[in-house]
Amino acid sequence: MRILISEDDMVSRCVLETTLTKFGYDVVVAKDGVEAWRELRRPEPPSLVILDWMMPGLDGLEVCRRIRQDPSTQSLYVILLTARASKEDIVLGIEAGADDYITKPFDREELRVRVQAGARLIRLQQKLADRVRELANALARVHQLQGLLPICSYCKRIRNDQNYWQQIETYIAEHSGAEFSHGICPECYEKFVTPDLEKCATSGEERT
Repeated sequence: MRILISEDDMVSRCVLETTLTKFGYDVVVAKDGVEAWRELRRPEPPSLVILDWMMPGLDGLEVCRRIRQDPSTQSLYVILLTARASKEDIVLGIEAGADDYITKPFDREELRVRVQAGARLIRLQQKLADRVRELANALARVHQLQGLLPICSYCKRIRNDQNYWQQIETYIAEHSGAEFSHGICPECYEKFVTPDLEKCATSGEERT
C-alpha cells in the first residue's frame, strides 16, 4: 500500500519516511501542503495520507478539507500529525475530515497500529467496491439475452428454461428491459386485415 506523508520539517519527515518504509509501505513524500495536494490530484493517488497540521502554503487542515470535497479523493484515509493535542484541536481535525489523529513526537508503535487500522479499513472498502461492481455486472447480464434461443419454426414461440413455450415478446420482456407496443405492418395489413374487412363488407351487403 502507498502512503503519502506531508511534513515541512526535514528531520520529522525523514524519520516518518524511514519508519513507514521499515513497516513495509511504499512512501510518497511531500514537503508542504501545496505539494501534497498536487500529488493527490494525480491519477491513482496513495490510499492513505499522513498530514502535518502546521505547514506553509496549505496547512494539513485545509488539505484535509479539499480531500473530502473532491470526489476523486474523498475516500482516502487521512491521519493528522501535530503537536496540538487538546480536545478542541482533535474535534477540529475530525470535523475537517480526518479519520485519525497522532500527536508529536509520535510513538513508533502507535504509528504502526494506527496505520494498520487505516490499511485494514481501506482493504474492506476495496472489497466492498469490488463486490458492488460484481453485482452490477451480474445484474447487467441478467437483462441481456445470451446463447441459443429454441424457437419454433412454425409459430415462432420460444421454449423457456422451464420447458414451456412462450410468445416471443413475452420471453424477451422477461429476459431484458424491453417493452412491446403492438401494431400491424403494411404487408400484414394487406395480407390479413384487408381480406377480413372485405369479408365483413360482403357479408353486410348480402344481409341487406
